[in-house]
Amino acid sequence: MKVRLMLLSIASVIGLSACGVGSEETMCTSEPESAWMDQEQFQQGLTTSGYNINEFKVTGGNCYEIYGTDMNGNKVEIYFNPVNGEIVKQETH
Repeated sequence: MKVRLMLLSIASVIGLSACGVGSEETMCTSEPESAWMDQEQFQQGLTTSGYNINEFKVTGGNCYEIYGTDMNGNKVEIYFNPVNGEIVKQETH
């Protein structure tokens, strides 16, 4: 009985892992980094457009991600495609 319960528990954990519970990541591009825009120039363009960048990073989903404020002073978290600069996902707080 204990073996059956243990196997059932293991199967449940494997099943939940396969569903990607808690591991959803925004994907922006599959292009190689050699095709991406220069990080410094990209950030400078955002600053020129009125964004204030508090944090900039490259995500595991191949995105340029910023935390900061937009031109209206709203707190934002934005994921950009690093190849063409398009917004892939945006959250305003």
